[in-house]
Amino acid sequence: MGEVIGRVLPLAVVVAIGPVAVVAVLLMLRGPRARASGPAFLGGWVAGIVVATTVLVLIANGIGMNGAAGEPKTPVSLIVLLLGVLALVLAVRQWTGRGGSLPGWMQTVDRLEPRRAAMLGARLSMGPEALLMCVAAAITVSEGELGVGLQVVAVAVFVVVAVCTVAVPVAVYFANTGTAVLDGPRAWLERNHAAVTSVLLLVIGVVLLGRGMGGLID
Repeated sequence: MGEVIGRVLPLAVVVAIGPVAVVAVLLMLRGPRARASGPAFLGGWVAGIVVATTVLVLIANGIGMNGAAGEPKTPVSLIVLLLGVLALVLAVRQWTGRGGSLPGWMQTVDRLEPRRAAMLGARLSMGPEALLMCVAAAITVSEGELGVGLQVVAVAVFVVVAVCTVAVPVAVYFANTGTAVLDGPRAWLERNHAAVTSVLLLVIGVVLLGRGMGGLID
């Protein structure tokens, strides 16, 4: 159990620092509908991560990640290897675009009504970085050959860490009934989001490559 948690935590951190969702909720909390749209966005984001990870774990369990000897199957190792390559590609893309601006649609995100905010949260949870980490987490949980209860715990830990950076600003907003305390983190993230994400994706990519190659060699 401990080994599985140790492997999914870095994957969850990559999702957590994904800049688009975090900046989106910070901007939303400055808008006139913050008290309704902020929690709605968080709900959509959490629901998307939970559904994606759970479905992927069920698929992984159905396929079977390990062979008779307990080692990862060759196709699974190839998939992990491919995930590592994709993580490195995303890291390079983030790094080369680190000087770019945030998406243009964010200029109106602070005026979204709750329903559209929830839909946006769910859609962003299916973004390439988040979905890639959900796939890697599902494979990791399934490979651990845990019981159903422990798999639920592992998925819950992944989800809690993955969504914390969106949940905390919402909680801070309602605790402080204002957004001034959130302006500093938002400004810093707008300046440094790509560099931070690219470094973490690089680390995760190397780790996944090592796991995939290790499984193929064994």
